[in-house]
Amino acid sequence: MEHSISIRSKTPIRLHKAEVMIAGEQLRLRLHDGKLIKERRYHLRTYPNCFVAQELIDWLVGHKEAPDRATAVSLMQHLMDHDIVHHVCDKRPVFKDAKLLYRFRKDDGTFPFNKEVKVFMRGQHLYEHLIAGKDSILQLREEHSVAYQRCFPGCQLIDWLLKNGEVESRRQGVELSRALQEQGIIRHVSKKHNFFDSGLLYQFCINFRRRRRLSELLNESEQDNQEGIPAPTPEDSNPDSPFVLHKTPHQEGNTGFHSEEPSNVMKWTVGGRRGSLNSLQLHSAGLSPLATLSSTPLVRCNPKSVLTRNFTCEELLSPGAPFIKRVLTVMGDALGWGFVVRGAAPCYVQAVDPGGPAAAAGVKVRQFICQVNGQCVLHLEYRTVSWLVMTGPPTVELEVMVPLE
Repeated sequence: MEHSISIRSKTPIRLHKAEVMIAGEQLRLRLHDGKLIKERRYHLRTYPNCFVAQELIDWLVGHKEAPDRATAVSLMQHLMDHDIVHHVCDKRPVFKDAKLLYRFRKDDGTFPFNKEVKVFMRGQHLYEHLIAGKDSILQLREEHSVAYQRCFPGCQLIDWLLKNGEVESRRQGVELSRALQEQGIIRHVSKKHNFFDSGLLYQFCINFRRRRRLSELLNESEQDNQEGIPAPTPEDSNPDSPFVLHKTPHQEGNTGFHSEEPSNVMKWTVGGRRGSLNSLQLHSAGLSPLATLSSTPLVRCNPKSVLTRNFTCEELLSPGAPFIKRVLTVMGDALGWGFVVRGAAPCYVQAVDPGGPAAAAGVKVRQFICQVNGQCVLHLEYRTVSWLVMTGPPTVELEVMVPLE
């Protein structure tokens, strides 16, 4: 038990390091695509695969990765402190908004591949292969009458590792899996057990494919540095979740999620920058905390259901039911998809951000969710449906049942 507590207490900081590595790698690839990283000459010497700090700051501000130049410099300093980027001569430990040449350590082979980093990259490699597989072991499963999306039994992971030549023996497979758990990459679904070659269910804590916003890194770092305030867990309010509501003082004006009752009185409006609520936090029984990524206090509210009455799955599917089916394609942005689901079989749209991708695609409150990316979810509760959206591709295809007017 003490060993499990020790692992969990270290996980938030390791998860932040993982987020920095992923965000840095995603930025590196984007800069290569944008031709900002290239061969340059300075003082009669040629430096391959480098960028000019001043040009990069222009790019970060222009692409809204940072609200201003000072914040952009802080973001790059954060990457520099984590050995993601460095000055080409390694003589300047401070990132400056000037015509100085910097380079990603992955581009010049100086990235520090210690044990922790190697385990992290191994976990990312396994995640990509497991997600891409046609007969993936990552499936919807139940443990103690609770459904968990994209999880796997420990013994099946060991089987997969052996089949794909990732390890040479089951013992090696268990050692690798425990190393992944130690680094906060996988975990037991209810966080009660270490890894065993058994039928216990485990899942990845990190969605490696989600695009990271660089501005999140500073907020996460500030949260980790506050004593006595534990970092959010992946199933609660982790910034990994595209449903998290972001509130920053840089955005003027007020927007929010509209959750309307039959009286058309707007019941739920949250000031601040547009974001997406974590539907994993909406409990059908009551209180629903909304995590923020700023220093503002935690916002709590208890919205009533937007439904005029409850419907069963049988009622929705019965001939002559007053509903029509529609297929909506929601193209998520860096902040999420902009809607909240609620309810237990069937689940429905409780709130929609009027300025978000979901509203633009035609998602409205009181619509029932039938399918997510071709998978029937009519008999699933909102946590599972939320997880399907969050761990899926950036563009989600929803089949909804729309009440006839």
